[in-house]
Amino acid sequence: MRREDAGLSRRDALAVLAAAPAEMLERLWRESDLPDEATVLRGPETGLVALRGRIGGGGSPFNFGEATVTRASVKLATGEIGHAYALGREREKARISATIDALRQQAEFAAQVEEKILAPLRRWLAERDEQRRAEIAATRVEFFTMVRGED
Repeated sequence: MRREDAGLSRRDALAVLAAAPAEMLERLWRESDLPDEATVLRGPETGLVALRGRIGGGGSPFNFGEATVTRASVKLATGEIGHAYALGREREKARISATIDALRQQAEFAAQVEEKILAPLRRWLAERDEQRRAEIAATRVEFFTMVRGED
């Protein structure tokens, strides 16, 4: 049974897993007591992806550079397949994320994955973003123009 209605969409859940720090994800995974019995279909393997950019968001696209990415795919004994990509060389993070993706597709584990892993990660990411916004706001400079009394 597919569980797109359990909290986040699959895309959003994978985005949370990809943005999470590896150490935090691994700690939450160990504490979750979720089954870790998945067959590795691919990887985890590390490679490069090409990055493209645009000047000002509207210019012609150009090759900006490359980024290191690690991917993994796993299959549960019940047939669900999970996939994950993560920036960097964190092989265990990619494997755990793929396993979480597969477990989340099972009705019996979807709520547990949401409660024990995804919800704490979303809270942490929101707090981090709010802290960054506050730091940026503290350095904001307001410019104004004074008008001389002459016409």
